[in-house]
Amino acid sequence: MHTDRKDRDSLEYRAHRRVRRKMGFFIHALVFVLVNLGLYALHELSGGTRGHHLPFWGWGLGLAIHGIVTFLSLSTDGLRSRLLAQEMETLKRREGY
Repeated sequence: MHTDRKDRDSLEYRAHRRVRRKMGFFIHALVFVLVNLGLYALHELSGGTRGHHLPFWGWGLGLAIHGIVTFLSLSTDGLRSRLLAQEMETLKRREGY
């Protein structure tokens, strides 16, 4: 699907993209909690053995990285736009526009 530059710069498009990123993280967090609660319950019901917490820590690290990447990318939206505007001004001056 082709989206032209004007559509990608619109507030509505940017808002939808930001909501998709946030919802992706929130769904990931919900699945993390539900699955790990289920694993904990199975562990307790089966009498438990050592090592049951390993999936929790591995997946927890992945979830933390997902959250950091998601919210950093959302907070740098304005920075990206400012840097792009500065670069365009520099190129215009350099080329005599």
